[in-house]
Amino acid sequence: MPELPEVEITSCGLAAHLVGVPIANVVIRNASLRWPIPKNLPKLLRGQTIVALERRAKYLLMDCGSGTLILHLGMSGSLRILPADTPAEKHDHFDLVLGNGMMMRLRDPRRFGAVLWHRGDVHAHPLLAALGPEPLEDGFDARYLYQATRGRSSAIKQCVMDSRIVVGVGNIYANEALFRAGIKPQLVAGKLSLARCARLVAEIRATLNEAIELGGSSLRDFVNASGQPGHFQQHYWVYGRGGEPCRKCSTPIRQVRQGQRSSFYCTKCQK
Repeated sequence: MPELPEVEITSCGLAAHLVGVPIANVVIRNASLRWPIPKNLPKLLRGQTIVALERRAKYLLMDCGSGTLILHLGMSGSLRILPADTPAEKHDHFDLVLGNGMMMRLRDPRRFGAVLWHRGDVHAHPLLAALGPEPLEDGFDARYLYQATRGRSSAIKQCVMDSRIVVGVGNIYANEALFRAGIKPQLVAGKLSLARCARLVAEIRATLNEAIELGGSSLRDFVNASGQPGHFQQHYWVYGRGGEPCRKCSTPIRQVRQGQRSSFYCTKCQK
């Protein structure tokens, strides 16, 4: 699933092509995504001009003046900028046709993505209202994480993947940040000291920023708005490396299940 770096990369790539551009048409080929695409979107969006595009957690928020288009890439989705006459393929479910001869196309093979419409304050939408702070902004710091984990018996990896605590830190980057911070993923969150919270916050930030610089991770279907894959997967310390030697100490990387996800860690480097 695309995580924060991939969505941030998509947002930045799209913004240069979309902001200030009028919408000529909307094409819905398959409305059956995670939630149905509103049938009246073509009528609502024709003639509107895209005012701004921002990311909140793993959502893209497209301000169209009269309301906001909420986009989510789901498990396998991608958004591409293409010439408006590009033929559609099997998994191309939604096109936002622009007034400049280009279009934004959603390709989503597994159909877990979303295209929704909201009038008014988009941050009050049920999908966004209860979200925690952004990990790359000032609201997420050592003191915040320390307070948020007090009394929690769940594992620290589960906590940093909980969007009510901090948004956008999915399985890949949680594994990588915990390794960099020297913290095993099973550690009870409530036992994390303030000093270790500071280390973890710093490494979450560093991991996400490095992933953004390298174009994100392309493990399955992710490509940026220009169709190019990311390269961060070539720099993984632990993710997907079960049984392989640790890049720091050569101890075999251990793979375990936590919830419904795989965790990867070094038994020597992480305590």
